[in-house]
Amino acid sequence: MVAVKTVLVVDDHPVVRDGVVLLLRSDPSLSVIGSAESGRAALTRVQELRPDIVLLDLRLPDMLAPEVITQLRRLHPAGRIVIFTAHADHGGFVAAMDAGADGGLLKDVGGTDLSSTLRRVLLGERVVDPRIMPDESQRSTALAHSGLTRREYEVLRFAAQGKTNPEIAQSTGLTRNTVKTYLQSALHKLGARNRVEAIGRASEVGLL
Repeated sequence: MVAVKTVLVVDDHPVVRDGVVLLLRSDPSLSVIGSAESGRAALTRVQELRPDIVLLDLRLPDMLAPEVITQLRRLHPAGRIVIFTAHADHGGFVAAMDAGADGGLLKDVGGTDLSSTLRRVLLGERVVDPRIMPDESQRSTALAHSGLTRREYEVLRFAAQGKTNPEIAQSTGLTRNTVKTYLQSALHKLGARNRVEAIGRASEVGLL
């Protein structure tokens, strides 16, 4: 008998959530056990359901996907996470992978490919649709145009993963005051009033 693996779908569009159920209906080894329409709802549902894999939209109404992933990793370390996005060129995908996602798919995927990818991720593979990953040279060009230093960019990427200043300091070996200084400098260069706005602008120009 095939062991059934459970899936939680996190997306703010009901048609997407229902669509995933239909796509996976023909695969007896995968079962959608629940859904969530926001990042906060996803965190609650994961604690309740303990799914084997979370299919996570990159754009949620209340939280950045990297922040959701960071918290999911703390709450349910054994669960796998696959980004599900309609935006092949979205720079935020890199930050999501850095935060700990196990793979990424575009929403135009067929049922067979969706099932296959989820099963591969559950076996420990890192699977990403080749159309998603941003071109590294484009990101380097965007960094040069932004005026950000490598350190400012590094701190901003950690912030995009949902890390606090103390956590960024621990990850980079910098002092908390230095992290704060780099972050404030990055905000100024991006013309942003706070870190959420800075992350949004950095994503728009292909930095994240």
